[in-house]
Amino acid sequence: MKKSKKMGIIAGLLLSGVMLAACASGSTNNAGNAAGNDNDGETSAKDSISWMAMLHTAAPPSGDIENKLEEYTGVEIDFNWIPDASKDERINAALASQSLADIVSLTQMSNTTVRNALTSGMFWDIEPYLKDYPNLASISPERLEGYKIDGKIYGVPYQKPIARYGVLVRQDWLDNLGLETPHTLEELRVVAQAFTENDPGGNGVKDTVGIVERNESFNVGFRSLTGYFGAGNWWAVTEDDEVIPSFTQPEYVEAMEWMKDIYDNGWMNSDFAVMAKNDQKDYIVQGKGGIVFSGLMEVRNYVADAQGTPEEDMTWAIINDMVYEDVPRSIISDTGGGFGGYLAIPKQNVETEADLAVVLQFINDLMDPEPFTLMTQGVEGIHYEIDENGAYERIDDQLWQQEVQPFSSSRPSELVEVFKSSNELINEYNGLIADNEKFAVIDPTQSLSSETYNTQWSTLLEGIEDAYYRFMMDEIDIDGFQQAVTSFRNGGGDQIIEEFTDSYRSLN
Repeated sequence: MKKSKKMGIIAGLLLSGVMLAACASGSTNNAGNAAGNDNDGETSAKDSISWMAMLHTAAPPSGDIENKLEEYTGVEIDFNWIPDASKDERINAALASQSLADIVSLTQMSNTTVRNALTSGMFWDIEPYLKDYPNLASISPERLEGYKIDGKIYGVPYQKPIARYGVLVRQDWLDNLGLETPHTLEELRVVAQAFTENDPGGNGVKDTVGIVERNESFNVGFRSLTGYFGAGNWWAVTEDDEVIPSFTQPEYVEAMEWMKDIYDNGWMNSDFAVMAKNDQKDYIVQGKGGIVFSGLMEVRNYVADAQGTPEEDMTWAIINDMVYEDVPRSIISDTGGGFGGYLAIPKQNVETEADLAVVLQFINDLMDPEPFTLMTQGVEGIHYEIDENGAYERIDDQLWQQEVQPFSSSRPSELVEVFKSSNELINEYNGLIADNEKFAVIDPTQSLSSETYNTQWSTLLEGIEDAYYRFMMDEIDIDGFQQAVTSFRNGGGDQIIEEFTDSYRSLN
Protein backbone atom coordinates (compact mmCIF):
# COMPACT_ATOMS: atom_id res chain seq x y z
CA MET A 1 0.00 0.00 0.00
CA LYS A 2 -0.39 2.51 -0.43
CA LYS A 3 -1.01 5.99 -1.48
CA SER A 4 -4.66 5.09 -1.98
CA LYS A 5 -4.83 4.10 1.67
CA LYS A 6 -3.46 7.48 2.69
CA MET A 7 -5.99 9.32 0.53
CA GLY A 8 -8.77 7.35 2.18
CA ILE A 9 -7.50 8.38 5.59
CA ILE A 10 -7.28 12.04 4.56
CA ALA A 11 -10.78 11.96 3.12
CA GLY A 12 -12.09 10.51 6.36
CA LEU A 13 -10.27 13.18 8.32
CA LEU A 14 -11.85 15.94 6.22
CA LEU A 15 -15.27 14.64 7.18
CA SER A 16 -14.32 14.19 10.81
CA GLY A 17 -12.88 17.70 10.86
CA VAL A 18 -16.23 19.16 9.83
CA MET A 19 -17.98 17.13 12.51
CA LEU A 20 -15.45 18.18 15.14
CA ALA A 21 -15.88 21.83 14.23
CA ALA A 22 -19.63 21.50 14.55
CA CYS A 23 -19.51 20.07 18.05
CA ALA A 24 -16.30 21.55 19.43
CA SER A 25 -18.07 24.13 21.57
CA GLY A 26 -19.97 21.42 23.42
CA SER A 27 -17.18 18.83 23.67
CA THR A 28 -15.55 18.05 26.99
CA ASN A 29 -13.04 15.61 25.51
CA ASN A 30 -11.74 17.42 22.45
CA ALA A 31 -8.18 16.27 21.97
CA GLY A 32 -7.21 19.41 20.15
CA ASN A 33 -8.37 21.53 23.07
CA ALA A 34 -6.60 19.15 25.46
CA ALA A 35 -3.41 20.00 23.64
CA GLY A 36 -4.04 23.66 24.23
CA ASN A 37 -5.19 24.45 20.71
CA ASP A 38 -8.49 25.49 19.19
CA ASN A 39 -8.91 23.59 15.94
CA ASP A 40 -11.46 26.05 14.48
CA GLY A 41 -12.55 23.27 12.13
CA GLU A 42 -9.12 22.91 10.55
CA THR A 43 -8.24 19.50 9.20
CA SER A 44 -4.87 17.83 8.81
CA ALA A 45 -2.96 17.40 5.59
CA LYS A 46 -0.12 15.73 7.48
CA ASP A 47 1.78 13.46 5.14
CA SER A 48 5.09 13.09 6.99
CA ILE A 49 5.98 11.84 10.45
CA SER A 50 9.18 12.49 12.39
CA TRP A 51 10.29 9.81 14.81
CA MET A 52 12.93 9.78 17.55
CA ALA A 53 13.71 6.05 17.46
CA MET A 54 16.17 3.92 19.41
CA LEU A 55 19.16 2.44 17.57
CA HIS A 56 20.55 -0.82 18.97
CA THR A 57 23.04 -1.39 16.16
CA ALA A 58 26.35 0.23 15.30
CA ALA A 59 24.93 2.28 12.42
CA PRO A 60 21.53 3.43 11.10
CA PRO A 61 19.93 1.19 8.47
CA SER A 62 20.88 1.26 4.84
CA GLY A 63 18.83 -0.27 2.04
CA ASP A 64 15.23 0.04 0.95
CA ILE A 65 13.18 -0.96 4.03
CA GLU A 66 12.31 2.61 4.98
CA ASN A 67 11.00 3.34 1.47
CA LYS A 68 8.85 0.22 1.58
CA LEU A 69 7.41 1.24 4.96
CA GLU A 70 6.58 4.67 3.51
CA GLU A 71 4.92 3.06 0.51
CA TYR A 72 2.80 0.82 2.75
CA THR A 73 1.73 3.48 5.24
CA GLY A 74 1.38 6.35 2.76
CA VAL A 75 3.44 8.78 4.85
CA GLU A 76 7.01 10.00 4.64
CA ILE A 77 9.07 8.94 7.67
CA ASP A 78 11.86 11.08 9.07
CA PHE A 79 13.85 8.91 11.48
CA ASN A 80 16.02 10.57 14.11
CA TRP A 81 18.05 7.61 15.35
CA ILE A 82 19.23 7.75 18.98
CA PRO A 83 22.02 5.31 19.93
CA ASP A 84 20.91 3.10 22.79
CA ALA A 85 24.13 3.79 24.71
CA SER A 86 23.31 7.50 24.97
CA LYS A 87 19.51 7.32 25.11
CA ASP A 88 19.11 8.65 28.65
CA GLU A 89 21.22 11.73 28.00
CA ARG A 90 19.64 12.42 24.60
CA ILE A 91 16.04 11.87 25.71
CA ASN A 92 16.46 13.86 28.91
CA ALA A 93 17.90 16.78 26.95
CA ALA A 94 15.14 16.61 24.33
CA LEU A 95 12.44 16.54 27.01
CA ALA A 96 13.97 19.45 28.87
CA SER A 97 14.17 21.59 25.73
CA GLN A 98 10.97 20.15 24.23
CA SER A 99 12.90 19.59 21.00
CA LEU A 100 10.95 16.45 20.16
CA ALA A 101 9.49 14.67 17.15
CA ASP A 102 5.96 13.54 16.20
CA ILE A 103 6.77 10.17 17.78
CA VAL A 104 9.25 9.75 20.63
CA SER A 105 10.37 6.26 21.64
CA LEU A 106 10.43 6.29 25.45
CA THR A 107 11.80 2.96 26.64
CA GLN A 108 13.09 3.84 30.12
CA MET A 109 9.92 3.99 32.18
CA SER A 110 11.85 4.17 35.47
CA ASN A 111 13.67 7.30 34.31
CA THR A 112 12.53 10.15 36.57
CA THR A 113 12.68 12.76 33.80
CA VAL A 114 10.61 10.56 31.51
CA ARG A 115 7.93 9.85 34.12
CA ASN A 116 7.70 13.51 35.10
CA ALA A 117 7.33 14.51 31.45
CA LEU A 118 4.60 11.92 30.88
CA THR A 119 2.54 12.98 33.86
CA SER A 120 3.03 16.71 33.15
CA GLY A 121 0.61 16.67 30.23
CA MET A 122 3.32 16.96 27.56
CA PHE A 123 2.04 13.89 25.67
CA TRP A 124 -1.36 12.75 24.44
CA ASP A 125 -3.35 10.29 26.51
CA ILE A 126 -4.33 7.99 23.66
CA GLU A 127 -6.59 5.55 25.47
CA PRO A 128 -9.83 7.17 24.21
CA TYR A 129 -8.69 6.71 20.59
CA LEU A 130 -7.44 3.11 20.61
CA LYS A 131 -10.87 1.72 19.72
CA ASP A 132 -10.74 3.49 16.33
CA TYR A 133 -7.75 1.49 15.05
CA PRO A 134 -8.09 -2.28 14.69
CA ASN A 135 -4.57 -3.27 15.71
CA LEU A 136 -4.49 -0.86 18.64
CA ALA A 137 -8.00 -1.90 19.69
CA SER A 138 -6.84 -5.52 19.88
CA ILE A 139 -4.50 -4.86 22.83
CA SER A 140 -6.00 -6.83 25.71
CA PRO A 141 -7.54 -4.97 28.67
CA GLU A 142 -5.18 -6.84 31.00
CA ARG A 143 -2.14 -5.59 29.12
CA LEU A 144 -3.53 -2.06 28.92
CA GLU A 145 -3.88 -1.91 32.69
CA GLY A 146 -0.20 -2.74 33.03
CA TYR A 147 0.73 -0.05 30.52
CA LYS A 148 -0.91 2.79 32.45
CA ILE A 149 0.89 5.45 34.43
CA ASP A 150 -1.32 7.29 36.90
CA GLY A 151 -4.29 5.73 35.17
CA LYS A 152 -3.45 7.05 31.68
CA ILE A 153 -1.79 5.66 28.55
CA TYR A 154 0.67 8.28 27.34
CA GLY A 155 1.51 6.66 24.03
CA VAL A 156 1.14 3.51 22.00
CA PRO A 157 2.78 0.82 24.14
CA TYR A 158 5.61 -1.28 22.78
CA GLN A 159 4.28 -4.82 23.20
CA LYS A 160 6.68 -7.63 24.05
CA PRO A 161 6.32 -11.21 25.26
CA ILE A 162 5.42 -10.98 28.93
CA ALA A 163 7.76 -13.61 30.38
CA ARG A 164 10.67 -15.16 28.50
CA TYR A 165 12.47 -16.90 31.35
CA GLY A 166 12.64 -20.45 32.59
CA VAL A 167 15.28 -23.09 33.30
CA LEU A 168 17.66 -24.60 30.76
CA VAL A 169 19.15 -28.03 31.57
CA ARG A 170 21.64 -30.12 29.57
CA GLN A 171 19.44 -32.96 28.32
CA ASP A 172 22.38 -35.04 27.12
CA TRP A 173 23.85 -34.90 30.64
CA LEU A 174 20.52 -36.03 32.08
CA ASP A 175 20.54 -38.93 29.63
CA ASN A 176 24.15 -39.81 30.49
CA LEU A 177 23.26 -40.06 34.18
CA GLY A 178 19.88 -41.73 33.68
CA LEU A 179 17.97 -38.77 35.16
CA GLU A 180 14.53 -37.49 34.27
CA THR A 181 13.96 -33.91 33.19
CA PRO A 182 13.28 -31.89 36.39
CA HIS A 183 10.07 -29.91 36.74
CA THR A 184 10.24 -29.12 40.46
CA LEU A 185 12.95 -27.34 42.42
CA GLU A 186 13.30 -30.45 44.58
CA GLU A 187 14.17 -32.44 41.44
CA LEU A 188 16.41 -29.66 40.17
CA ARG A 189 18.44 -29.76 43.38
CA VAL A 190 19.10 -33.46 42.83
CA VAL A 191 20.18 -32.75 39.24
CA ALA A 192 22.47 -29.90 40.36
CA GLN A 193 24.23 -32.30 42.73
CA ALA A 194 24.51 -35.04 40.10
CA PHE A 195 25.86 -32.66 37.47
CA THR A 196 28.57 -31.65 39.96
CA GLU A 197 29.52 -34.99 41.46
CA ASN A 198 28.77 -37.72 38.90
CA ASP A 199 30.83 -36.76 35.83
CA PRO A 200 27.92 -36.00 33.45
CA GLY A 201 30.30 -35.30 30.55
CA GLY A 202 31.92 -38.71 30.92
CA ASN A 203 35.53 -37.55 30.75
CA GLY A 204 36.55 -39.15 34.03
CA VAL A 205 37.32 -35.78 35.62
CA LYS A 206 35.31 -33.94 38.27
CA ASP A 207 35.29 -30.61 36.44
CA THR A 208 31.62 -29.60 36.24
CA VAL A 209 29.02 -27.85 38.34
CA GLY A 210 25.25 -27.91 38.22
CA ILE A 211 23.97 -24.32 38.19
CA VAL A 212 25.84 -21.55 36.38
CA GLU A 213 24.99 -18.05 37.63
CA ARG A 214 26.49 -14.67 36.72
CA ASN A 215 27.06 -11.26 38.28
CA GLU A 216 23.51 -10.16 37.41
CA SER A 217 22.08 -12.87 39.66
CA PHE A 218 20.21 -10.42 41.91
CA ASN A 219 18.44 -8.83 38.95
CA VAL A 220 18.11 -11.83 36.62
CA GLY A 221 18.72 -15.47 37.53
CA PHE A 222 18.01 -15.38 41.24
CA ARG A 223 15.15 -12.93 40.78
CA SER A 224 13.56 -15.41 38.37
CA LEU A 225 14.02 -18.15 40.97
CA THR A 226 12.16 -16.15 43.64
CA GLY A 227 9.00 -16.30 41.55
CA TYR A 228 8.84 -20.08 41.89
CA PHE A 229 8.66 -19.62 45.66
CA GLY A 230 5.76 -17.20 45.32
CA ALA A 231 7.61 -13.90 45.77
CA GLY A 232 6.49 -10.82 43.87
CA ASN A 233 8.17 -9.17 40.91
CA TRP A 234 10.19 -6.51 42.78
CA TRP A 235 6.95 -5.55 44.54
CA ALA A 236 3.83 -7.34 45.77
CA VAL A 237 0.39 -6.36 47.05
CA THR A 238 -0.73 -7.79 50.38
CA GLU A 239 -4.27 -8.84 51.31
CA ASP A 240 -4.59 -5.43 52.99
CA ASP A 241 -3.73 -3.66 49.73
CA GLU A 242 -0.32 -2.62 50.99
CA VAL A 243 2.41 -2.48 48.34
CA ILE A 244 5.63 -4.01 49.69
CA PRO A 245 9.05 -4.88 48.21
CA SER A 246 9.39 -8.54 47.31
CA PHE A 247 12.59 -8.85 49.36
CA THR A 248 10.54 -8.25 52.52
CA GLN A 249 8.49 -11.39 51.82
CA PRO A 250 9.27 -14.71 53.55
CA GLU A 251 9.05 -16.40 50.13
CA TYR A 252 12.00 -14.32 48.94
CA VAL A 253 14.10 -15.27 51.95
CA GLU A 254 13.22 -18.94 51.38
CA ALA A 255 14.51 -18.63 47.82
CA MET A 256 17.75 -17.10 49.13
CA GLU A 257 18.23 -20.01 51.50
CA TRP A 258 17.59 -22.51 48.69
CA MET A 259 20.20 -20.87 46.49
CA LYS A 260 22.65 -20.59 49.39
CA ASP A 261 22.34 -24.32 50.00
CA ILE A 262 23.26 -24.98 46.35
CA TYR A 263 26.24 -22.63 46.64
CA ASP A 264 27.47 -24.02 49.96
CA ASN A 265 27.40 -27.56 48.57
CA GLY A 266 29.55 -26.48 45.62
CA TRP A 267 26.81 -27.28 43.12
CA MET A 268 27.15 -23.92 41.33
CA ASN A 269 30.07 -21.86 40.14
CA SER A 270 31.88 -20.20 43.04
CA ASP A 271 32.81 -17.11 40.99
CA PHE A 272 29.25 -16.22 40.00
CA ALA A 273 29.40 -12.77 41.61
CA VAL A 274 32.08 -11.62 39.16
CA MET A 275 31.15 -13.67 36.08
CA ALA A 276 29.92 -11.55 33.14
CA LYS A 277 27.14 -12.78 30.87
CA ASN A 278 29.48 -13.65 27.99
CA ASP A 279 31.79 -15.53 30.36
CA GLN A 280 28.77 -17.44 31.65
CA LYS A 281 27.96 -18.47 28.10
CA ASP A 282 31.56 -19.55 27.45
CA TYR A 283 31.55 -21.56 30.69
CA ILE A 284 28.45 -23.41 29.54
CA VAL A 285 29.66 -23.91 25.97
CA GLN A 286 32.91 -25.38 27.32
CA GLY A 287 30.91 -28.04 29.15
CA LYS A 288 31.60 -26.82 32.68
CA GLY A 289 27.98 -26.41 33.80
CA GLY A 290 24.55 -27.62 32.81
CA ILE A 291 21.74 -25.60 34.47
CA VAL A 292 20.86 -21.95 33.83
CA PHE A 293 18.08 -19.64 35.06
CA SER A 294 17.78 -17.67 31.87
CA GLY A 295 15.79 -16.37 28.98
CA LEU A 296 14.71 -19.49 27.12
CA MET A 297 15.99 -18.00 23.85
CA GLU A 298 19.58 -18.13 25.18
CA VAL A 299 19.70 -21.84 24.42
CA ARG A 300 20.14 -20.98 20.74
CA ASN A 301 23.36 -19.10 21.53
CA TYR A 302 24.73 -21.99 23.56
CA VAL A 303 24.15 -24.47 20.77
CA ALA A 304 25.45 -22.14 18.06
CA ASP A 305 28.65 -21.29 19.92
CA ALA A 306 29.32 -24.94 20.72
CA GLN A 307 29.59 -25.86 17.04
CA GLY A 308 33.12 -27.02 16.19
CA THR A 309 33.93 -27.71 19.85
CA PRO A 310 33.92 -30.97 21.86
CA GLU A 311 30.44 -29.94 23.13
CA GLU A 312 28.85 -29.49 19.70
CA ASP A 313 26.44 -32.37 20.27
CA MET A 314 24.92 -30.83 23.41
CA THR A 315 21.14 -31.01 23.71
CA TRP A 316 18.91 -29.07 26.08
CA ALA A 317 15.71 -29.45 28.04
CA ILE A 318 13.83 -26.14 27.86
CA ILE A 319 11.68 -25.92 30.98
CA ASN A 320 8.99 -23.28 31.53
CA ASP A 321 6.88 -25.07 34.13
CA MET A 322 9.25 -25.27 37.10
CA VAL A 323 7.38 -25.26 40.45
CA TYR A 324 8.18 -25.46 44.15
CA GLU A 325 6.17 -27.60 46.57
CA ASP A 326 2.52 -26.48 46.52
CA VAL A 327 3.17 -22.95 45.22
CA PRO A 328 1.06 -22.32 42.08
CA ARG A 329 3.01 -22.25 38.83
CA SER A 330 4.35 -18.78 38.09
CA ILE A 331 7.14 -17.00 36.25
CA ILE A 332 8.55 -13.52 36.92
CA SER A 333 7.99 -11.17 33.99
CA ASP A 334 11.35 -9.99 32.65
CA THR A 335 9.86 -7.44 30.24
CA GLY A 336 7.86 -5.18 32.53
CA GLY A 337 4.70 -7.17 31.90
CA GLY A 338 5.32 -7.10 28.16
CA PHE A 339 5.67 -3.31 28.27
CA GLY A 340 8.71 -2.00 26.40
CA GLY A 341 7.81 1.66 26.80
CA TYR A 342 5.77 4.14 24.81
CA LEU A 343 5.62 5.47 21.31
CA ALA A 344 4.75 8.81 22.87
CA ILE A 345 3.14 11.62 20.85
CA PRO A 346 3.97 15.16 22.02
CA LYS A 347 1.14 17.69 21.96
CA GLN A 348 3.59 20.41 20.92
CA ASN A 349 4.43 18.55 17.70
CA VAL A 350 1.07 16.94 17.03
CA GLU A 351 -1.29 19.76 17.91
CA THR A 352 -4.67 18.67 16.60
CA GLU A 353 -6.88 15.65 16.86
CA ALA A 354 -6.72 15.31 13.07
CA ASP A 355 -2.91 15.16 13.13
CA LEU A 356 -3.08 12.69 16.00
CA ALA A 357 -5.30 10.48 13.85
CA VAL A 358 -2.62 10.37 11.13
CA VAL A 359 0.07 9.37 13.62
CA LEU A 360 -2.08 6.71 15.27
CA GLN A 361 -3.08 5.29 11.89
CA PHE A 362 0.61 5.13 10.94
CA ILE A 363 1.50 3.21 14.11
CA ASN A 364 -1.53 0.96 13.65
CA ASP A 365 -0.39 0.19 10.09
CA LEU A 366 3.09 -0.81 11.29
CA MET A 367 1.37 -3.60 13.22
CA ASP A 368 0.04 -5.17 10.01
CA PRO A 369 1.81 -8.38 8.91
CA GLU A 370 3.53 -6.86 5.86
CA PRO A 371 5.43 -4.03 7.62
CA PHE A 372 6.08 -6.29 10.62
CA THR A 373 7.76 -8.75 8.28
CA LEU A 374 9.77 -5.95 6.67
CA MET A 375 11.01 -4.76 10.07
CA THR A 376 11.74 -8.30 11.27
CA GLN A 377 12.81 -10.43 8.33
CA GLY A 378 13.29 -7.92 5.53
CA VAL A 379 12.42 -8.53 1.88
CA GLU A 380 11.82 -12.02 0.54
CA GLY A 381 14.49 -13.03 -1.97
CA ILE A 382 16.92 -10.43 -0.61
CA HIS A 383 17.07 -10.98 3.14
CA TYR A 384 15.17 -14.24 3.57
CA GLU A 385 13.57 -17.14 1.78
CA ILE A 386 10.84 -19.56 2.82
CA ASP A 387 11.52 -23.27 2.46
CA GLU A 388 9.08 -26.00 1.48
CA ASN A 389 8.00 -26.40 5.11
CA GLY A 390 7.15 -22.72 5.53
CA ALA A 391 10.25 -21.95 7.57
CA TYR A 392 12.04 -18.62 7.20
CA GLU A 393 15.74 -18.84 6.31
CA ARG A 394 18.06 -15.83 6.28
CA ILE A 395 19.99 -15.43 3.05
CA ASP A 396 22.74 -13.04 4.15
CA ASP A 397 23.30 -12.30 7.85
CA GLN A 398 25.48 -9.27 7.22
CA LEU A 399 23.01 -7.69 4.83
CA TRP A 400 20.16 -8.33 7.27
CA GLN A 401 22.15 -6.72 10.09
CA GLN A 402 22.78 -3.63 7.98
CA GLU A 403 19.36 -3.17 6.40
CA VAL A 404 16.78 -4.82 8.67
CA GLN A 405 17.99 -5.29 12.22
CA PRO A 406 18.01 -1.55 13.12
CA PHE A 407 14.24 -1.44 12.56
CA SER A 408 13.43 -4.41 14.79
CA SER A 409 13.52 -2.47 18.08
CA SER A 410 11.00 0.05 16.68
CA ARG A 411 8.27 -2.47 15.96
CA PRO A 412 5.23 -1.33 17.98
CA SER A 413 4.53 -4.96 18.79
CA GLU A 414 6.65 -8.10 18.78
CA LEU A 415 3.47 -10.18 18.95
CA VAL A 416 2.17 -9.74 15.39
CA GLU A 417 3.56 -13.02 14.14
CA VAL A 418 5.93 -15.79 15.23
CA PHE A 419 7.88 -16.88 12.19
CA LYS A 420 8.46 -20.58 11.76
CA SER A 421 12.11 -21.57 11.76
CA SER A 422 13.90 -24.57 10.33
CA ASN A 423 15.63 -24.72 13.73
CA GLU A 424 13.20 -26.67 15.91
CA LEU A 425 14.90 -25.32 19.03
CA ILE A 426 13.66 -21.83 18.09
CA ASN A 427 10.13 -23.06 17.44
CA GLU A 428 10.14 -24.85 20.79
CA TYR A 429 11.21 -21.91 22.93
CA ASN A 430 8.92 -19.50 21.07
CA GLY A 431 5.99 -21.73 21.96
CA LEU A 432 7.04 -22.00 25.60
CA ILE A 433 7.52 -18.23 25.90
CA ALA A 434 3.99 -17.72 24.58
CA ASP A 435 2.74 -20.27 27.13
CA ASN A 436 4.43 -18.33 29.94
CA GLU A 437 2.00 -15.44 29.58
CA LYS A 438 -0.74 -17.23 31.52
CA PHE A 439 1.53 -17.60 34.55
CA ALA A 440 3.42 -14.32 34.51
CA VAL A 441 3.97 -12.29 37.69
CA ILE A 442 4.04 -8.58 36.89
CA ASP A 443 5.43 -5.72 38.95
CA PRO A 444 2.30 -4.02 40.37
CA THR A 445 4.05 -0.63 40.72
CA GLN A 446 4.55 -0.01 37.00
CA SER A 447 1.39 2.06 36.83
CA LEU A 448 1.81 3.63 40.28
CA SER A 449 3.49 6.83 41.43
CA SER A 450 5.99 7.52 44.19
CA GLU A 451 8.17 10.61 44.20
CA THR A 452 10.52 9.02 46.71
CA TYR A 453 10.87 5.97 44.47
CA ASN A 454 11.82 8.22 41.56
CA THR A 455 14.60 9.90 43.52
CA GLN A 456 15.86 7.24 45.95
CA TRP A 457 15.00 3.71 44.78
CA SER A 458 18.20 3.01 42.84
CA THR A 459 20.40 4.07 45.76
CA LEU A 460 18.34 2.24 48.35
CA LEU A 461 18.25 -0.97 46.31
CA GLU A 462 22.06 -1.06 46.18
CA GLY A 463 22.08 -1.91 49.88
CA ILE A 464 19.74 -4.88 49.35
CA GLU A 465 21.69 -6.11 46.33
CA ASP A 466 24.96 -5.92 48.26
CA ALA A 467 23.40 -7.82 51.16
CA TYR A 468 22.24 -10.61 48.81
CA TYR A 469 25.77 -11.19 47.50
CA ARG A 470 27.30 -10.93 50.99
CA PHE A 471 24.79 -13.50 52.26
CA MET A 472 25.67 -15.87 49.44
CA MET A 473 29.39 -15.46 50.18
CA ASP A 474 28.96 -16.15 53.94
CA GLU A 475 29.91 -12.60 54.89
CA ILE A 476 26.56 -12.12 56.67
CA ASP A 477 23.80 -14.44 57.81
CA ILE A 478 20.06 -14.03 57.26
CA ASP A 479 19.90 -11.63 60.23
CA GLY A 480 22.44 -9.48 58.46
CA PHE A 481 20.25 -9.43 55.39
CA GLN A 482 17.27 -8.39 57.50
CA GLN A 483 19.37 -5.56 58.91
CA ALA A 484 19.90 -4.36 55.34
CA VAL A 485 16.12 -4.46 54.84
CA THR A 486 15.68 -2.39 58.01
CA SER A 487 18.19 0.16 56.70
CA PHE A 488 16.29 0.28 53.43
CA ARG A 489 13.04 0.98 55.22
CA ASN A 490 14.49 3.61 57.54
CA GLY A 491 16.37 5.33 54.73
CA GLY A 492 13.30 6.04 52.63
CA GLY A 493 11.86 2.64 51.83
CA ASP A 494 8.92 3.06 54.18
CA GLN A 495 8.08 6.34 52.44
CA ILE A 496 8.11 4.56 49.06
CA ILE A 497 5.86 1.83 50.47
CA GLU A 498 3.44 4.43 51.79
CA GLU A 499 3.35 6.38 48.52
CA PHE A 500 2.92 3.29 46.34
CA THR A 501 0.21 2.00 48.68
CA ASP A 502 -1.67 5.32 48.54
CA SER A 503 -1.35 5.33 44.74
CA TYR A 504 -2.56 1.73 44.48
CA ARG A 505 -5.56 2.30 46.73
CA SER A 506 -6.56 5.47 44.88
CA LEU A 507 -6.49 3.66 41.52
CA ASN A 508 -8.24 0.55 42.82
